[in-house]
Amino acid sequence: MKHKYVLDGTKLPYHLDRVKAWLEGERIAPITIDWSLTRACTYKCIYCYGQLQENPREKISKKAAFDFLDDAAEIGVKATSLVSDGESTLSPHFYDVIKHGKEVGLDMAVGTCGYSLKDEHLHEILPALTYLRFNISAGEPSRYAYIHGVPKSYFHKVYNTMKRCVKIKEEQGLDVTIGLQMVLTPDFGDQIMPLTKLGKELDVDYLVIKHCSDDELGSLGIDYSKYSELHPLLREAESCSTDKYLVQAKWSKILSEGRRKYSECFGPPFILQMSGSGLVAPCGMFFNEKYKKFHIGNIVKTRFKQIWQSDRYWEVMDLIDSDKFDAETDCGTLCLQHKVNEFLWDLKKGNIKLEDVKSKDPPPMHLNFV
Repeated sequence: MKHKYVLDGTKLPYHLDRVKAWLEGERIAPITIDWSLTRACTYKCIYCYGQLQENPREKISKKAAFDFLDDAAEIGVKATSLVSDGESTLSPHFYDVIKHGKEVGLDMAVGTCGYSLKDEHLHEILPALTYLRFNISAGEPSRYAYIHGVPKSYFHKVYNTMKRCVKIKEEQGLDVTIGLQMVLTPDFGDQIMPLTKLGKELDVDYLVIKHCSDDELGSLGIDYSKYSELHPLLREAESCSTDKYLVQAKWSKILSEGRRKYSECFGPPFILQMSGSGLVAPCGMFFNEKYKKFHIGNIVKTRFKQIWQSDRYWEVMDLIDSDKFDAETDCGTLCLQHKVNEFLWDLKKGNIKLEDVKSKDPPPMHLNFV
């Protein structure tokens, strides 16, 4: 199963044309853009990074969202994922946006808590999605309510929606991947096995268990040294994998204790992030207004193609890719671009060489989500 999914690494080696262009100093389009249709969310998850990302909110209209997708496809973006810093299912344009993105040639994906997904629309969007990921950090109703800050009844609604998604996928023979993601903190170890068993019961494709990111100030209070106590449970969970159901911990990040080996940030030109306010920034860790020097533009006010072509866009990219920026002290821990950064850092330092991996190994699934 592991060769099908890259859940703890990067697929950037399968995009050598874009990597070579970047190495030669060309202004490349991102391969993947991680964004949201709103900053709003009905959940109050204990570990939520969104509380650290507040910035002036703009409402993303249907036109602004469609214009963004049109521009992304035109400049060469390959995939967009509705994940970022808000619950996109709360947007009245959510279902239309997914379908439009697919129509213009983009791979589309969604990460959601699932409560606001409308079952009557699932048959419309599942054929248009590459993957649908449910963010769920507990397998028991009482712990689910505590960790996610919602009533217990939400657990049962989400359970039924996940079950419905699997049924539609099977009935229609769809290629969409349906997965679960657990954000693990050292205090949630008791939910590793209940959630593992829940995923198997639901017959989803995978469960990925990831670390919890914190900012450079440690605002969420994550003690990364305590993850080591959970290693036996994580190995037990992974042993539940079958030929149809993969359970995988993001070991490279869980074992890192929050450390990184690179000091410059190379990842955002390849995998860009946008806030649910429409704000374009290199990454989600810079969405907060206090990081305004890294803010590039807003798709509500300016077409994305113009933002990408602007000198401001490339000034910010050059800044984080310079000795005036130190990713070890200026960034939060283990960001979205972390594995991309490790690959590009090793490439720049001569630790690895570019090679045509496509000729050696079959490409993994979700290739355009790097």
